[in-house]
Amino acid sequence: MKQLLIVPGLLLLSACQSGVMPERTARMQPQTTMGMYAPEQHALYDGHFNIVGRNIYQAGALNDPSPWDHMDDDASDLRYVGGEIAIDVNEKDNTGTFVAELSLPEGLYRVELERFHEFSPCQDGGIAAYLFEHGNAGCGDSNWPKSLLYVAGWGYGSATLNGEPLYADYEIHFMVTQGMRNRETLQVQLMPDRGEAGSINPAAQQLDFYIRSPVRNGNNHPNREVFDHFFAMEVTWK
Repeated sequence: MKQLLIVPGLLLLSACQSGVMPERTARMQPQTTMGMYAPEQHALYDGHFNIVGRNIYQAGALNDPSPWDHMDDDASDLRYVGGEIAIDVNEKDNTGTFVAELSLPEGLYRVELERFHEFSPCQDGGIAAYLFEHGNAGCGDSNWPKSLLYVAGWGYGSATLNGEPLYADYEIHFMVTQGMRNRETLQVQLMPDRGEAGSINPAAQQLDFYIRSPVRNGNNHPNREVFDHFFAMEVTWK
């Protein structure tokens, strides 16, 4: 069931004028100067997102020895990979498909999200649209900068390598965000004094996804035994 809080921009303006900051939620952040309508407020909103990601990079490699950093914010261990990431989901119904087919040095790598699942309330049934996540947003972890997510999904899925099973029933998260990485250097653009708006470039978009194991390993960043992380710098809406 869809439960994201909808707060019209007039309420935000009123709260700021009274000197009381609004509650931080996935749909409301302090110190914003522009309100926007939530998707559910649009009569024509059908919830259908059909998006393809290309120009894809991997953080690290599949079989890196621990310890490793598969966030790779400084872009020191990235490699370009072929293939595409395909999202075809209905946010209103929490249904659809997420499939990545990538050409890695190790072979043909395929990830599929098989079951959408809400790990926290802000994830709105497993697929959510137009929410703030990561950083200090109050939704998601702080491994990424806070960003407006145009659409995101969470759940469980599997991966194969050259047609052979690689992972089963691993956690998967995908998100289409504002630009977190520099267009040229691919570094995450963390600013010393980034304020409430987050360290992002709203003139750009990217598509990130990861598949991670339930088994943890505190020597790694993030702290999982497996955390395969890919991002696409070219995002096409269909």
